Amino acid sequence: MLLVADGGSSKTDWILLHEDQSIEKFHTGGLNPFFTSEKEIVKSLHHFAPFKIIADKISELHFFGAGCNSPDRREVISNALTVLFKNAFISVESDTLGSAIASCKNKPGFSCVLGTESNISFYDGENVFPSNLGLGYILGEEGSGTYFGKILITDFLYENAPQEILVSFEETYKLNKEVVIKNLYQKPFPNYFIASFTNFMSNHLDHPYIQNLLKKGFDDFIITHIKSYPNYKDYYAHFVGSIAYHFKDALKQRCQIHQVNVGNILEKPIDELFAWIKNREEL
Repeated sequence: MLLVADGGSSKTDWILLHEDQSIEKFHTGGLNPFFTSEKEIVKSLHHFAPFKIIADKISELHFFGAGCNSPDRREVISNALTVLFKNAFISVESDTLGSAIASCKNKPGFSCVLGTESNISFYDGENVFPSNLGLGYILGEEGSGTYFGKILITDFLYENAPQEILVSFEETYKLNKEVVIKNLYQKPFPNYFIASFTNFMSNHLDHPYIQNLLKKGFDDFIITHIKSYPNYKDYYAHFVGSIAYHFKDALKQRCQIHQVNVGNILEKPIDELFAWIKNREEL
């Protein structure tokens, strides 16, 4: 039985291939080794009932995860998975590689992630080459959920948005400065708190304020990241992530203006990753 996973900091998507070729999907909590220890990962997986039934039957497990960019971080995940899936061959790779495989397939191109975070890599069809431009959500993450969330929060607190936007934001979130400061500096995962406000953008997508916000964010990502490659016009730019997927129309428009060739736009990479591994292993 084959098991494939795409692991993020807040959620992990799993697809299981049964011996009869039927498919089953699971969702568990995040398994980022940067934030979660090996013992915590083992404990989390042990408490997930479906895995108790299938663990000994898994012969092959491929995990692509956030925070798995270095050998020591990949080892944390691998060791934890080995405790539960004792009979499986286990492969652990970065989510950067997973996104590139899922979006670019076997062809060279740019793999752009626009979700809670943002980044860009060049994929040559076999290997992924991450950009050195990523500065994290405090200094960078252009076009990401944290980028847009920061602007929404600060515009609300400074009352810099149109009145109807300010009223709707207040009615939706009941925010004040004290609540924001507490979530940013006293609670874990402030980046997810910031990015959570992008739901507001979806609900007010036709408002000029939101349209201008999307325009600025996508322009910043394209100019800072995609156009940093002198040969960007020679390849397709593929996108993965909730921001790219849910605001694809605005993204395509800005890419067209900047002469960026848009390829695939995926909300999540798990289905394409599973299909790619299944085909490669001839299962």
